[in-house]
Parts: sequence; structure tokens; C-alpha cells
Amino acid sequence: MYLQTFGKGDINLVFLHGWAINSKIWNTIIPLFEKEFLLHLIDLPGYGCNPTFNFLTLNDLAKQLIPFLPDQSVVIGWSLGGLIAMQLALIKPKKLRGIITVSSSPKFISTKSWPGIKPKILDNFKYHVQNNLKQAIERFLILQTLGLKNSHINILNLKRMIFSQPIPSIEVLSNGLKILYDTDLRKELALVKIPFLRIYGSLDSLVPRNIVPILDDIIPKSSSIILEKAAHAPFISHPYMFYKYVVDFLNI
Repeated sequence: MYLQTFGKGDINLVFLHGWAINSKIWNTIIPLFEKEFLLHLIDLPGYGCNPTFNFLTLNDLAKQLIPFLPDQSVVIGWSLGGLIAMQLALIKPKKLRGIITVSSSPKFISTKSWPGIKPKILDNFKYHVQNNLKQAIERFLILQTLGLKNSHINILNLKRMIFSQPIPSIEVLSNGLKILYDTDLRKELALVKIPFLRIYGSLDSLVPRNIVPILDDIIPKSSSIILEKAAHAPFISHPYMFYKYVVDFLNI
């Protein structure tokens, strides 16, 4: 596992990136957090500076991370990383002080009764992953910034961060899509008792805001925040607001 540590403080924050991305995605908010907190940025298996990869289930991923989590750390997981944070809360709650999920969902795929990503969109990503990896990632980055003011600037910044590291392989991206497609943690999350904050963007096209009140009922011991005029990466478009809500939560 590849891990970078920044900052100082008594509270350990472990940051998990999302699908097709790497830990560089957090670079813009490091300066906000590192004066007060000890930050641990992890490249998941097959991403960034962590080339080692075997086919993994969500539970496999979570178990691989456990040895790298300081005791009583707060895991901050974005998108797919949020799913991993949820799984960690289920299998190793005593290891954690709490979790924060960002633009994430216990079930990413939509159904008639559940808001989420249309299966057709993930099927399209599967196709592009098999045929043009870089194009698949670029399409994903565009989806993340839909509706944002100055979205082209956000896309350029995302590309600069993401493509500064090796592109994940077809196997890695396909494995991640399978996890997003298959996972449904809704029933299990009702049992989570550790502090749990969920952060969303009001303009997110992948994790729509109408999921929020549903999850408020499903996970009654969690709290939720919707950042207005933010999309799928609110920590990039609204870093100071993101920082404020995280710090407020850390006074747990």
C-alpha cells in the first residue's frame, strides 16, 4: 500500500480517493488541514504509486487497509472511497473515531425506487475502459463537473492531478466498476454506531441530492450536509466550506 503523511496533530485523517483517480485528488485541501491534523493519503491497489493489484471485492479492499489505519483515525472517503469507508465502519468500528463519506452512496446503481447512476452509464464506462482508458477517465471527469460554474477550469485541474500519475489498468478500473455495480450496503449501515458524516454536492449527477433524506432515515445515527452549487468533488470546488464542515464534525 502506498501512503503519504502530512501535517501534525492529535487526530489522524485517512483520505481514500475514488474510481479512476489517485490520492493526488486531495492535494488542493492539504494546506487547509495539515496545520491541525495528521493526514494520511492512500493510493488504493492499482492506482497512482501503488501498482500492486489482484482482483478484489469491497471487503478485500477494506481489509487490506486496516493495517495502515492509525488507531482512532477518521476515514474520509470520496465516491468509491466512501464505500470503502462504510465497509471499514462495518467490519472494524473500534479502530475508527468516525467516518466521513463524500459524494458516496451505499448503493450507486439506480432502480425505480432508488436514486443513483443509471446502469447504462456504467455500461458505457465499461465499454470505454476496454477500448480507450484515457478517454474513459476524461469522460468520468466531465461528469463530475456538470453544472459547475467554470467547469472547464475544474476539469483542467483534475486532469493535471490525475494524469501526473500512471493511469490505472483495464483490470483495476473494471474491478472498481464491478464493485460500484454490485454493492448494496443499505441494510448493514443501519447498524453503524460510530460518528458518521455524509457530504454531498447539490449538482452531483452521479450521487443525486434526493438520496440524502432517504439515507437520513436509513442511517439515523449519521448526519448529512449538502453543499449548494457543488458537484461530485465538493472539496475541490468548495474547499473552505468542505474544511469547515469536516472540522465541525471532528469536534466529536
